Amino acid sequence: MGVPAFFRWLSRKYPSIIVNCVEEKPKECNGVKIPVDASKPNPNDVEFDNLYLDMNGIIHPCTHPEDKPAPKNEDEMMVAIFEYIDRLFNIVRPRRLLYMAIDGVAPRAKMNQQRSRRFRASKEGMEAAVEKQRVREEILAKGGFLPPEEIKERFDSNCITPGTEFMDNLAKCLRYYIADRLNNDPGWKNLTVILSDASAPGEGEHKIMDYIRRQRAQPNHDPNTHHCLCGADADLIMLGLATHEPNFTIIREEFKPNKPKPCGLCNQFGHEVKDCEGLPREKKGKHDELADSLPSAEGEFIFLRLSVLREYLERELTMASLPFTFDVERSIDDWVFMCFFVGNDFLPHLPSLEIREGAIDRLVNIYKNVVHKTGGYLTESGYVNLQRVQMIMLAVGEVEDSIFKKRKDDEDSFRRRQKEKRKRMKRDQPSFSPGGILTPHALGSRNSPGSQVASNPRQAAYEMRMQNNSSPSVSPNTSFISDGSPSPRGGIKRKAEDSDSEPEPEDNVRLWEAGWKQRYYKNKFDVDAADEKFRRKVVQSYVEGLCWVLRYYYQGCASWKWYYPFHYAPFASDFEGIADMPSDFEKGTKPFKPLEQLMGVFPAASGNFLPPSWRKLMSDPDSSIIDFYPEDFAIDLNGKKYAWQGVALLPFVDERRLRAALEEVYPDLTPEETRRNSLGGDVLFVGKHHPLHDFVLELYKTGSTESVDVPPELCHGIQGKFSLDEEAILPDQVVCSPVPMLRDLTQNGTIRKPAPVLKPGDWEKSSNGRQWKPQLGFNRDRRPVHLDPSAFRTLGHVMPRGSGPGVYGNAAPPPATYQGNLYRPLLRGQTQIPKLMSNMRPQDSWRGPPPLFQQQRFDRGVGAEPLLPWNRMLQTQNAAFQPNQYQMLAGPGGYPPRRDDRGGRQVMPVGVGWGATAHSDVPCLLGLHGSCFVS
Repeated sequence: MGVPAFFRWLSRKYPSIIVNCVEEKPKECNGVKIPVDASKPNPNDVEFDNLYLDMNGIIHPCTHPEDKPAPKNEDEMMVAIFEYIDRLFNIVRPRRLLYMAIDGVAPRAKMNQQRSRRFRASKEGMEAAVEKQRVREEILAKGGFLPPEEIKERFDSNCITPGTEFMDNLAKCLRYYIADRLNNDPGWKNLTVILSDASAPGEGEHKIMDYIRRQRAQPNHDPNTHHCLCGADADLIMLGLATHEPNFTIIREEFKPNKPKPCGLCNQFGHEVKDCEGLPREKKGKHDELADSLPSAEGEFIFLRLSVLREYLERELTMASLPFTFDVERSIDDWVFMCFFVGNDFLPHLPSLEIREGAIDRLVNIYKNVVHKTGGYLTESGYVNLQRVQMIMLAVGEVEDSIFKKRKDDEDSFRRRQKEKRKRMKRDQPSFSPGGILTPHALGSRNSPGSQVASNPRQAAYEMRMQNNSSPSVSPNTSFISDGSPSPRGGIKRKAEDSDSEPEPEDNVRLWEAGWKQRYYKNKFDVDAADEKFRRKVVQSYVEGLCWVLRYYYQGCASWKWYYPFHYAPFASDFEGIADMPSDFEKGTKPFKPLEQLMGVFPAASGNFLPPSWRKLMSDPDSSIIDFYPEDFAIDLNGKKYAWQGVALLPFVDERRLRAALEEVYPDLTPEETRRNSLGGDVLFVGKHHPLHDFVLELYKTGSTESVDVPPELCHGIQGKFSLDEEAILPDQVVCSPVPMLRDLTQNGTIRKPAPVLKPGDWEKSSNGRQWKPQLGFNRDRRPVHLDPSAFRTLGHVMPRGSGPGVYGNAAPPPATYQGNLYRPLLRGQTQIPKLMSNMRPQDSWRGPPPLFQQQRFDRGVGAEPLLPWNRMLQTQNAAFQPNQYQMLAGPGGYPPRRDDRGGRQVMPVGVGWGATAHSDVPCLLGLHGSCFVS
């Protein structure tokens, strides 16, 4: 949503809505990663029923992260997405439903914003590459040091758009991921999973809201369902409030400003490309083993509790002595509607309303003062009462002039404070350079010249050479704090400190001076402010947008074709006579097809994602729509300082001209491209233990082709219709992995074959001089047990060689060793006994009464026998050798035989399911294509 500071303002004004997540991390034991068991109770002391994932908020940071190295290829991107979903799932642990929604084809009103973002991303990428090359050449010309430039394919984030091969492959990978988790993760055992990929039209978050609204309309809906929605967009907060669900929580990654980013040239932290000096980096670690490590920690997640936000809003919006009955739900709807004026994805914000200036608080105060005159609420079930909205807007218009003047005063005051701060810092700096070669330093300190030379002589020599050529008197390796003491180089310089070196953008409108309205319309719309007809046209389009957005949030898309046809918004004082403006929309409109949307939002630089004949329309000078794809365009800062805050002045796409041009190239599509250009629906997945499994499996056996109602009693109360999917994953079907580094799913639900243990050298009958070493645990790659020389000496003294079956040698102990028939040294009060054979029973080997410790002897350690050194060493040897013995004497199927204590006989278990576990049974993954809701 187009309100970058909304979450920050909301969390500061209502701090109790934020709760830090308690996350259980996977553990690692002996090199084996132990995953989190999501079937256990949630450590956050709350149980969620449904988890909804706005997938685009996951795809972007996983494919091109800002604070860590980017994945090398598309396969690593998919694995990163899987791991991110796993982490979210283990935190939330839903018990009923997991809904994964990817942005499909968006309404035309959203396409304008997508077009602006993609054109700007392409332009900024090309400009960054040119600037990077220029700085590189300058540094190398001065003798600087830079690592060799890596020649790698640049990932174009514009491919994260419906209709591209990347999104088609992502949908296949997510199907595999769902199948794998339903098959192996106990937390997914009884879960219903819905995947809405990019072929299903609509934005991801609005597809989720449409599902919730339809389920709420069912007569047997559970009002206590606890929803959890994942996403960082501010509009998710509005959408969650619009559902009026009492139990609604948003999970998002905690935003930490000023995260360090490496330089694009030298990969060092503390500066940007434009400030790079080409200094060799310091060695990290004794042998530079930490060179590839980044100072970035894994982001933490937080919960935003909308139930607590509803409490805050109820307290703030409650008004006394109203001429009508107060309804907190209606008041929350009005609050959501007023937030549209400060920005959203479909309309520009009003010039006089800035979220950082307390615009929402101002609107709420005006709303509470005017509501007594309006006689009712501003909205009702997604419809706007324009007459009441007009009263609010005109009240804002009365203070517009004072708002602009106060904004100018605040900006001037901020600049004065920053200027004084820079003067103070400059005055505190010493006039000499304390970082020279002859400057005394403590021995062994970080700033000692000797230590610098010893750790990185090339860097020290380079800095000495550059110090003589540089004009500043301060060493390039030091900076200064307020007390004049040097601090290590590498700190991040704040933007405000060097703001005087950057020219301020020229503001031709000057809203703080008289005549601001005339200048605004002349500069922004190129019309005279006296043109009342044009001003009314702008206001009418904006009012239509307000009605369309509210309908979109509460009822769904009112029109796929409507959009706001201007780059700027009108003033609040222009909202006169809006009560009679029509707010109806064309019915029966349909969304663009995926490839058509690509033509409407992509720049020519991203044409490689389109078919060749379609791509030609973007670059051919004779193309009838070549004006839709300018190579360069202006960015109006609109009173802001940074380019990302400006307005991209791109031409709007004429839908009729675009469709007419595409009719000529439609026959050139291949069957695969035609498939990607078609619209799809949601897909439902259930596992073998799910109550709906048998019902759906019977439909596949009968081959039903008609839509069938979902039995709500078998699907956690979910209602709707579904039809069979052509790409369903049925029982006993192998699921091929689309990612080469991941295994195929064989769907064998009876016996899971154990991993191989024997290595090539284990097949040889003789040891070939190799010493036998006991193995601990079941990890075949674990380091073998190693005995120190002192242990060998101890064993040699206590157990002389050649003394019987109990001797210690460099070979495996004989069978009698681990069967309990051991030769023991004499104990005080015992008589000499003959040596026992392995096939003799205990009572046959004794003459006379049974000696002491007989019971403990054949029960192998049961009782209170003194733990003598002989016993201790022998038990250690047996315990260490036991796993290897099981491997050597494994019976059919690889499972160990069971020994008989009495005679040493080996008995194989019969009828015991060794490999079956509750969560390892294979599910039936049934893709249910089409709508999952009641139409």
